[in-house]
Amino acid sequence: MTLKTRKLGSQGLRVSAIGLGCMGMSQSYGPADESESIATLHRAVELGCTFFDTAEVYGPHTNEALLGRALKGKRGEITIATKFGFRIENGKQTGVDSRPQHIREVVEASLRRLATDHIDLLYQHRVDPDVPMEDVAGAVGRLVAEGKVRFFGLSEAGAANIRRAHAAFPVSAVQSEYSLWERNLEPEIIPLLKELGIGLVPFSPLGRGFLTGDVKRAEDYPKSDYRRNDPRYQGQNYDANAEAAAKVRDIAAARGVKPGQVALAWLLQKGTGFDVDIVPIPGTKRRQYLEENVAAASLKLDAAEMAALDEALAPGKISGPRYNERGMAMVDR
Repeated sequence: MTLKTRKLGSQGLRVSAIGLGCMGMSQSYGPADESESIATLHRAVELGCTFFDTAEVYGPHTNEALLGRALKGKRGEITIATKFGFRIENGKQTGVDSRPQHIREVVEASLRRLATDHIDLLYQHRVDPDVPMEDVAGAVGRLVAEGKVRFFGLSEAGAANIRRAHAAFPVSAVQSEYSLWERNLEPEIIPLLKELGIGLVPFSPLGRGFLTGDVKRAEDYPKSDYRRNDPRYQGQNYDANAEAAAKVRDIAAARGVKPGQVALAWLLQKGTGFDVDIVPIPGTKRRQYLEENVAAASLKLDAAEMAALDEALAPGKISGPRYNERGMAMVDR
């Protein structure tokens, strides 16, 4: 199977219908095997999964460098999205920084690490409350005019800042967590994206692995794994969320597919229902899971299955915040 492409927003960006989140190849979900990560990136290109998501803060810096090495000679076949917006000191993220001069510095460094002369989609990683959104959009707009960036995106931005940014320079995509177990975008953000012609790129579309059915309690993950500190993997939250996610496993078993494929198919079909371009970026560092994720694009759920999933994983049935207190403070809602 070769993935089809789909448009992402109304500014002319086209990407593979499912992308690949590359963060886990460098951090967060336990140790990574670079040779397997590179093999996964090469296999993605073969399958038509050519929308790669990275950021300067992943590693930091090492994830972009990995993509630069792995995708050498394949630049014409792929779409690269990366992000700016954090302050990094001594290898640690120490706050946000979206000052226009800093944006330019980050982009120049990202271009060197990625071994390319342009970034296809450049996101502000998190809103900087000290820098007006108009200044951020203007800085990216100048980089677009220079040919160093093609399209502008925002990550985890709220409605007011999306409007302000889009009025200053067209926003092609908003990246935010959205999945069967994280529906916070539905009341306000998704209708706004439809109104403005902005695409949605859901990260963690598999609930950081929870919706794959292959999960453990937080304390059973190694200390290096992000999920060890994920509130939804802990204590009574875990119990409630496992009960809600059982419906995904039930439908998958009935259809003879993987639970993660059901979760991705739900997302892809939600976009049609909302009339919003949705391109999920499930993260993996292994070819096996990449191939499973790509195959989800050919799975069609019927109306009864979609309704059953909507009901079983309705927002009120998911327990715990999606980030700890520090992480939630950085979400512009």
